[in-house]
Amino acid sequence: MTGRTQEAGTGDTAQALRAAQSALAAEHAAVYGYGTLGGRLEGGRRRDATAAGDAHRARRDALARTVRDLGGTPVAARAAYALPFAVRDPASALRLAAVLEDRVAGVYSDLVRAARGPLRQDAAGALREAAVRAARWRGTGVAFPGLTEKAAPPENTAEAGATGVTH
Repeated sequence: MTGRTQEAGTGDTAQALRAAQSALAAEHAAVYGYGTLGGRLEGGRRRDATAAGDAHRARRDALARTVRDLGGTPVAARAAYALPFAVRDPASALRLAAVLEDRVAGVYSDLVRAARGPLRQDAAGALREAAVRAARWRGTGVAFPGLTEKAAPPENTAEAGATGVTH
């Protein structure tokens, strides 16, 4: 997001504002999540987590500007967020990173649907970036990035029953 708003006369600004607020809330949660998992990673993976956290901070800050441009007051970050599972080792840290990116992609898919013009293009770029990071963390991609968030996780996974990082 570069602070660009909907093109005049296209789309529903209220719907775009709601979607932008949701994306902002997800970015707050992702920044928090990356802060918790970085200590469990070493070497290149730690550098990847730092870069991803930096990317989410930049998106968060741009989304705050976008929300203001759309006439809203940016949703504030919470002091803490509930993680969907305990992060105790590198494997669970990698899994959390993929979950965070999947969830961010999900809210950006909503923003792509709600927005028009430059805002829609920015949201599509953010969705793509999150999907690529998720695939790198997971080691494999998904057929429809941004929509996996909407599906229930398989019952035999740690993500089952955890619908999201609380935001």
